[in-house]
This record gives sequence, C-alpha cells and structure tokens, in this order.
Amino acid sequence: MTDTDGDRQVTRQSADEVRQLTYEDRDPGPHPTTGLLVDSYGRRIKNLRISVTDKCNFRCVYCMPAEGLPWLPRADILTFEEIARLSRVAVELGIEQIRLTGGEPLVRRDLPTLVAMLSEIPGLRSLSLTTNGILLTRQARALAEAGLTRINVSLDSLDRERFAQLTRRDALAQVLAGLDAIAAYPQVRPVKINAVAMRGFTEPEVLDFARLARRTGYSVRWIEFMPLDADQIWRKEDILTGAEIKAIIEEEFGPLVPIKGSDPSETARRYTFSDGVGEVGFINPVSEPFCSQCDRIRLTADGQLRTCLFAHNETDLRAVLRSHADDEQLALAIRAAVWHKELKHHIGDTRFRRTARSMSMIGG
Repeated sequence: MTDTDGDRQVTRQSADEVRQLTYEDRDPGPHPTTGLLVDSYGRRIKNLRISVTDKCNFRCVYCMPAEGLPWLPRADILTFEEIARLSRVAVELGIEQIRLTGGEPLVRRDLPTLVAMLSEIPGLRSLSLTTNGILLTRQARALAEAGLTRINVSLDSLDRERFAQLTRRDALAQVLAGLDAIAAYPQVRPVKINAVAMRGFTEPEVLDFARLARRTGYSVRWIEFMPLDADQIWRKEDILTGAEIKAIIEEEFGPLVPIKGSDPSETARRYTFSDGVGEVGFINPVSEPFCSQCDRIRLTADGQLRTCLFAHNETDLRAVLRSHADDEQLALAIRAAVWHKELKHHIGDTRFRRTARSMSMIGG
C-alpha cells in the first residue's frame, strides 16, 4: 500500500513484506528470531519513540503550514491499550527507552494515563516526553506522578515576538511557565530544551540560551534544521551547524568542556562550561551524521513502524495489533522490520529523497 504526496511516496508494508531499501546492494539474510533486537548492521536497537497524535496546537514555520495538515481519523490512531501492549513486547525484545511524541502529545486526552501504563512495564529504564510545553503547567503534576522520568521541551526563541513569528502563536510565557512547572518535580530529570538551529534566525539568541542553561540547570541543545518540513522550504544553506553555535558560545564563555561517559548512541554532543555550571549540547544529523550508532526506531500515531526518520518504507503494526496475532507474532513483525533498518539517511548526497511525511506526522 502506498500514500502519495506530490512526487513523494511512502510504502507501507506488512510484516511479511518488509524488504530492504533499493540502495542497499546486498542480502542481509534472515532476521534473528531470538535474542536482543538488532539490525543487519549489528546495531542494537534500544530506543523507541512513539507518536501519540499527529495534531499540534502550534504551527511552526519549519514544520507545518499555517492552516495545519489533514489530521488522521480517530479510528486510525492507536489506543492506549495498543500502545501499551506494543511497548511491553518491545521492551521484552530489548527496548530500554521510550519517548512519547506528537504532533504535540499533550493534546492527546488523558496522556498521563498512558504514562502510568507504560511506567509499569518491567525492564523499561527511561520514559520521556517531547512537548512544546504550552500545556505543561496544567499537566506537570499528573505526568510526574504517573511516572515520567525525563522531558524535552521544544523552544526555539526566548524573545516573545520572534517566538510568535516562528510558531504562529503568542505563547512564550506559557511555555516558560510550563518549564518551571515540570522542573518543580525532581523525579523528572533532566529537563532539556531543544532549539532548531536555522541560519539567520538562531544566532542572535545563542548566548541568551547559554545563559539560561547556566541559570536554571536546564540542558539546552541545538538541533540542525532537517528536511522534514511540510512546506518543503528546507535548503542546505539554512543549516546552522553545531560547530558554529559552539564557536559563538566559546567566544563569550571560553572553551566548553566535553561531558564524558555518555552513551555512544546518544545523539547529542554534550558540554559543560569551564566552571562546571550549565550544560549545552549539539545534535548534528546533517553536518556530523551519527547513523552508524543509531539505536532508534519510531512508531507513528497510526501504528506504522519507521526505522529511520527519512524512511520510505513502513511496517504496519496496527494491522498486526488489530488482527488475531499473539505477542510472538507481533515480536516477529518488529524484528523483521528492525533487521532491515536503513544504513543511513543520505542527507546531502545524490541518493537522498524526501519522505512523504513531515516531522509532525512522524513524531520527534
């Protein structure tokens, strides 16, 4: 089955139809039926990101049009029970970290209920959330008490007018209040701020974000702008690299000190300041790809398993969940998809093709 968007296309595959992408000129052989969850390149998969909705209450210019996108029908979206079952099976296969994403996940009704369900899964080491933060003030307590352990808040500007220009919402004050609200719960750590780095927009506020990291203890990370925007406005010239941002910070504060002991598969290059106060990080998927150590897979809100942000193939786990398949069959479908995980995303070379889904439809 295919979904077509202009000249772009994504193939949805059932478990027994999962195949390798055409640019891989080799047969990896059969996927393993037991043991840890690994792909054909030997990468152990430990991180599952689950989109709970494609809807969002922001309209960020690099993500979706001002009028929004066609939303998924409610019947197509996985229920909490389906998400919990799939998550339990995934953890039994070796998944250690689950991150809930959107769209904006906090627009999904009763999300703390899902958090509580997932937090009870034996063997799950980390349960986190990526949010734009606007609804955090009213939900922070419920999320913390339900078992949330980590949080990422997307925040690209600390200036009210620039924030409104980018998100098409005058909501900076609410987001900052939401950060304060969740930071009041010490069981939710670390509190991270993710800022998309765009040339011509990000530079004036780099030092303000650095000072915020030093003042609050929030970990501030910049993520290079990637071609996942619904309007297709992405250009390579718009990328502001992590190295450039690091140079801006060091000109003001002196050399940053690498934080040692990080997980090799972690996406961010993490640093503290010379006096040890504050943490910043740089996620550089375009200028410094980390595909060789990628340990992530993604589940869309409608139950499609994607093994790369830029995948053109998806595995329909919703169909498996809603059939009479048992947990063993569900596990085999996950294993088969993961075994054919892409080698790399190919941004910047001639083989790169945009995926049919924007970031809000895939999940962060």
